[in-house]
Amino acid sequence: MRKTPLLVLAVFAAVATACSGGSSTDSTSARATTPDATTAAAVPVTSPARQDCTAGYLAQFTTREKLAQLLTVGVTGGADATDVVRTEQVGGIFVGGWTDQALLGSGEIAQVKQAAKVPLMVTIDEEGGRVSRVRDLIGPAPSARVTAQTMTPEQFYDATLTRGRALKDLGVTVDFAPDVDVSSQPDDAVIGDRSFSDDPAVVTRYADAYIRAMREVGVGTVMKHFPGHGSGSGDSHTGAVRTPPLDAMQTVDLVPFRDLIGSGAAVMVGHLDVPGLTTPNVPASISPQAMALLREGRGYGAGPLQGPIFTDDLGGMAAISSRMSIEDAVEAALLAGADNALWITTDAVPQVLDRLEQAVSSGRLSMAQVDASVLRTATFKGALPRC
Repeated sequence: MRKTPLLVLAVFAAVATACSGGSSTDSTSARATTPDATTAAAVPVTSPARQDCTAGYLAQFTTREKLAQLLTVGVTGGADATDVVRTEQVGGIFVGGWTDQALLGSGEIAQVKQAAKVPLMVTIDEEGGRVSRVRDLIGPAPSARVTAQTMTPEQFYDATLTRGRALKDLGVTVDFAPDVDVSSQPDDAVIGDRSFSDDPAVVTRYADAYIRAMREVGVGTVMKHFPGHGSGSGDSHTGAVRTPPLDAMQTVDLVPFRDLIGSGAAVMVGHLDVPGLTTPNVPASISPQAMALLREGRGYGAGPLQGPIFTDDLGGMAAISSRMSIEDAVEAALLAGADNALWITTDAVPQVLDRLEQAVSSGRLSMAQVDASVLRTATFKGALPRC
């Protein structure tokens, strides 16, 4: 019998605290600036009980279904969502501004969740301000910049508790927020008022309050856009974006990620060309160097990220879509080390999965890496059984 691959064994240790419920539903405060590995270290990596727990979870999936667990796709409404979940068992769906609000507002999401073999991530961009998908259902919220100018961090924590409960009541399980970009851009710029401040310490305090509150109510959070979009040269929705050199980002853009890496939040990697980090014309979202920097923490003074790495939208943003097809982009992102590939339609899901199956069968993408990503995603969404 083959020995368990080292990569998967490493994930066994990382999920030691999660087999009892998942990080997104743990109500423990998450202010720590370094990962708390106390519980994980207490359970041997090779614990038979731990291996049984994770091996049993993985065994229920075909290879194609494992790969599908690493996809989060935008949906138009209940029928679209139910179809892609039932037929392909994608790991998550994304509710965008184009999505029929009846999916959440009329409770259709319950039927979608029933089509999933394991708990489904229902994700959304709900930052407040101009990035708000369900303001008509739960009311408006101020932008991050206005929040930092008008509320204390603890007032923001209390406001986020209320908003987080409203999101959870709608059926949302993961919010692609907070935006931890450090920026002095004008309010209407691509980041602009989505940033709490041009001071990384202020961004960290307010993002910490948001993550703690959402964690308390059981909604997962995703910090974005690693390694920092706040000083980027343009808008990745419309074309390539170049950041300052990595060295210059160390004391500004990377600070919130460094300080909050152990908070329990996942991280979204942006479509950013980063001199000194990424290969020219290979944005961070598909860059092995960027993924390694985030996963390992070495190179910017952080602890290793234990949770999943999400990509920014791979299908609707020109920084990627002008360079490659969605099939190429998803494969490149996963090969680089992302755990979850995000894009905004369901149309290409079968073709993407066909390509990923080919990547596995050819050896380009190892099953050890796929299993590790499945387990990180399962931990994040609270899908692992108690063990």
